[in-house]
Amino acid sequence: MSENTTAKGKDLAVDSALNTDHGRTHIEDVVVSKIAGMAAREVSGVHALGGSGARMAGAIRDALGTRTNVQQGVSVEVGETQAAVDVAIVAEYGVAIHELAEAIRKNIINAIERMTGLEVTEVNVTVHDVYLDLDDNDDEEDRPEPRAIEAEKAELPARVK
Repeated sequence: MSENTTAKGKDLAVDSALNTDHGRTHIEDVVVSKIAGMAAREVSGVHALGGSGARMAGAIRDALGTRTNVQQGVSVEVGETQAAVDVAIVAEYGVAIHELAEAIRKNIINAIERMTGLEVTEVNVTVHDVYLDLDDNDDEEDRPEPRAIEAEKAELPARVK
């Protein structure tokens, strides 16, 4: 048996970081998905990951106090030596979306290739929404005090008469 052949007779690609003359490393989809999710969240301008349904489920999870799902909004396909990633995001308002998508791509590719040895063939970015940071407290300051409203109601019958 040659040094590049397994007990089953299959040749291993010794040139790959995952297939060596000492054995084969298989990386599950969930591992690559978590790495991609964390890498996407690291990019400035990403408000959240996932479409509206995934974000709603995440909000429920957070309210219940369970752990954050770092895979939310990420799907991957992992082969023997390559991976492809789809990521869905919500961008922050004011960010150049095309630049944000490229930064996400680069960060995901670097993280996956560095941590797993897989070659990333593509990273598709879907922008589902833009987050508008509208401060809710501004609206409350413009509203009159509840007592002032009650006082106006109390005066109404006197005006009608």
